Amino acid sequence: MATILRNATYIDWESLSMKQCNIIAGEGKNAGIRFVDKVSDEMTGVKETSVIDCTGKFVTKSFAIGHHHVYSALARGMPKPLGVPSDFRAILKYIWWTLDQNLDRESIRLSALATAIEALKAGSTFIVDHHASPGHIGGSLETIAGAFEQAGISHLLCYEVTDRYGTDKAAEGLEECDNWLEKNQGLVGLHASFTVGNESLERAVRLMQKHGSGIHIHLAEDKYDQKHCLQNYYQQAGHRLNEAGVLDSPKTILVHGLHLNDGERDMIRKKPCWIAQNMESNLKNKVGCFSSRGLGDKIFLGTDGMHGDMLRSMKAAFFAGQLYDDINFTSAYQRLRNIHRYIRQNNFSGDGDNNLIVVDYNSATEVNPDNFAAHLIFGISSSHIRYVIAEGRVVVKDGRLQTLDEEAVLKEARKYAGMLWKRMSASHKTI
Repeated sequence: MATILRNATYIDWESLSMKQCNIIAGEGKNAGIRFVDKVSDEMTGVKETSVIDCTGKFVTKSFAIGHHHVYSALARGMPKPLGVPSDFRAILKYIWWTLDQNLDRESIRLSALATAIEALKAGSTFIVDHHASPGHIGGSLETIAGAFEQAGISHLLCYEVTDRYGTDKAAEGLEECDNWLEKNQGLVGLHASFTVGNESLERAVRLMQKHGSGIHIHLAEDKYDQKHCLQNYYQQAGHRLNEAGVLDSPKTILVHGLHLNDGERDMIRKKPCWIAQNMESNLKNKVGCFSSRGLGDKIFLGTDGMHGDMLRSMKAAFFAGQLYDDINFTSAYQRLRNIHRYIRQNNFSGDGDNNLIVVDYNSATEVNPDNFAAHLIFGISSSHIRYVIAEGRVVVKDGRLQTLDEEAVLKEARKYAGMLWKRMSASHKTI
């Protein structure tokens, strides 16, 4: 029915104002929270009500992941492909495109469960995912949604449409998005300009318009995206997407945006679409470092399938940004929290005020509204998150998931990861 947080130090996620209070988080998507001076015996005596003593602890809104890839969950620690990929396209071909082709329904389900477990324990209760599984397209989003909901995490899903496996597979991906959007909130996924031809791009935009949705697409992650677009379409990738109508929706998410020229940056800044920054992934793939120069402030953070820890993403954006970006404590925190503004602006559900974290952080220095963002960068980590409340329900207690048998899920995931790696190894030998 509700979760009661007693004696909390509540931090408003927008103003960063702090107050000592008792909080009642109602259960359900639209239940919200309310503050009470006293917690009565009648409240705490209800069987379905959870009561958490938050004395000496901070309570604030949970996090949301602005760009993720469920399909990468079983990749961590996998054997290297034959040969060492020499550039970004080779990394895609020999690692990620080999992996996604070998996913089946069960490996997708376990990937989604593992993704949800990691995200929830790190304080995120909402995931924007960009999925690809060309060997198992139909029903893949329903599989991910079922796993997410079983774990207790909200979502905004799409299937990544691409022509790299032919137009029939692209059509199947568009159909998966269409079927999903008929009954669910979501986006239309596209891989990137360099793997999406004009016909598929036009069909995706029509689908976006049909459902009043947006496009979720990688843009200028690597220089090759621009090179390919100039050679094949005689324009920059950002301008190509703009001419197709991709940038006109406030629901559109442009992922990465590293190699944009000044004209593209100015154009994107004036459009209602958003940018998802993924610094760690950019560093890992050696494609460059994100700069917000000329893009405005419609920027939020993702993990790009690397992990489920948004505090870690915030720290990476801040530290690498000292060399490559104009970023400070305030703007780093704004990027962490902008995903909530994106969700609220577009009337997506699942990220209400009754999504909360309880942080057990006993600092040697004062925590106040002026320095809370600095504490998030230099002090607070996901290990300090003791409780996570999703839509008013306790889903993580004392650092342990309450909605799933975590050990059983991860044991099964390890089994399927081994099977996936074997299929990938066989695929490498045929490439």
